[in-house]
Amino acid sequence: MDIVNGSAKDRLLLAAAQLLDGAEAHSVSTRAICERAHVQAPTLYHHFGSKQGLLDAVVNFGFTQYLESTDKIDPDADPVQQIRDGWDRHVKYGLHHPAFYVLLYGQIRPGEPCTLTSSAEEMLRNLFTLVARQGRLRTTPAEAARQVAAANSGVTLSLIAQPESNPDLAMSHQVRESVLAGLLTDEPAKEPSTVGALAVALSTALDSQAAELTATEQSMLREWLSRLAL
Repeated sequence: MDIVNGSAKDRLLLAAAQLLDGAEAHSVSTRAICERAHVQAPTLYHHFGSKQGLLDAVVNFGFTQYLESTDKIDPDADPVQQIRDGWDRHVKYGLHHPAFYVLLYGQIRPGEPCTLTSSAEEMLRNLFTLVARQGRLRTTPAEAARQVAAANSGVTLSLIAQPESNPDLAMSHQVRESVLAGLLTDEPAKEPSTVGALAVALSTALDSQAAELTATEQSMLREWLSRLAL
């Protein structure tokens, strides 16, 4: 489908997105992108510097749209179920847009956090904070978010690599539940069921309710709670 409307930059983004969504990233040529967008190659280089710069911009835009379209955190809903639902949406997005997804994780560089994946991990951290306040979390919200984000992306990449037309979603569910089982106490309760869960809950509450303690007192208390949470 030819693209005739919009600025040259927007036409290039749309053309690259259309081609990328239907092919492997390495098979999308600069010439094909420019022909579809009705521009010359110098226009592409002017706006994006290179073909890779254009592809990076497309992936960033696509994943940002995905993050903005996901459901917001509902403080009245079960945060654990929201984490499960978010995991499944993440896998679904990767399977529906494999070229986008592989390029996104291909952008990650050692020591340089990806702003897009960091946004998804922050949402997880906020959900796990709600879980911790219920006394259901065995570790810190930040560590729980890190583990779930790593497992979720690993499973998605593994499913994308499968040759079968029907991905093994049962494996995704099994890994999801295995990871959560290691992070959560058995059941939600009015009171945390273990000393470790109590320690995590209190440590989380200190993030917003520690004004009565000095910085030294907070540091000591956090260290003790960290030991109890192990």
